[in-house]
Amino acid sequence: MPAHDLPLLIDAAKAASKIALRYWRSDQRVVDKPDGAGPVSEGDLAVDAALKEQLMRARSGYGWLSEETEDTPERLSQDRVFIVDPIDGTRSYVDGQETWAHSLAVVENGQPTAAVVYLPARDKLYAAALGQGATLNGEAISCGTRRLADGATILVPKGNLDPQHWRGSVPAFDRHFRPSLAYRLCLIADGRFDVMLTLRDAWEWDIAGGALIAAEAGAQITDRLGAPLLFNSKRAKTSGVLTTNAALHAEVLDRL
Repeated sequence: MPAHDLPLLIDAAKAASKIALRYWRSDQRVVDKPDGAGPVSEGDLAVDAALKEQLMRARSGYGWLSEETEDTPERLSQDRVFIVDPIDGTRSYVDGQETWAHSLAVVENGQPTAAVVYLPARDKLYAAALGQGATLNGEAISCGTRRLADGATILVPKGNLDPQHWRGSVPAFDRHFRPSLAYRLCLIADGRFDVMLTLRDAWEWDIAGGALIAAEAGAQITDRLGAPLLFNSKRAKTSGVLTTNAALHAEVLDRL
């Protein structure tokens, strides 16, 4: 089944990119969501509608969870669910920057089984199916092998490195940041950076696709407390995310 779903996700992401690029760097309408949930653009909504139509037509028995679709409880009773962020990195998208992504995953009984994270403006298509490894533009990728936190490159919001979050001194990380959570996970998968960390609760649609890609590239991925990530939960959130190789994961978790 994972191999069966992956080509569908790839085709859907490529079709979505054509819609997104039509709105990108245009005078599209952008509004702020209630409760400080961030902006949503015409492009977000158009991509969401197209993805839902294409994917649910192909897999009518699957559930649906998307950032831009009102959630319903029906998905909780279904074994397989699409978890989708039509455009991850909306602020970057509406600002005309290049770092935004379509994040698509199929989750079965809580575990991602097929995933695509596609950055059209950067021509980067990350993909994975359970047990089959991860790829970038069709080439196999793997995470890094660094073992020490001090000196490790980390993708993390600046506030997560405040001393209050760490035992003893904060590791001497080399800090970086990217707008899209899905892309950050993929940058761990292809060995560009050593660690990805967010201590805030993470929406499942931001991370389901990247989580499988990172895991299939050899990374260990958990919540901020070291617990496995389970998807299609009632609240659709995880308690933060920590991703790196197994040896470094243990050290970072011990120091948090």
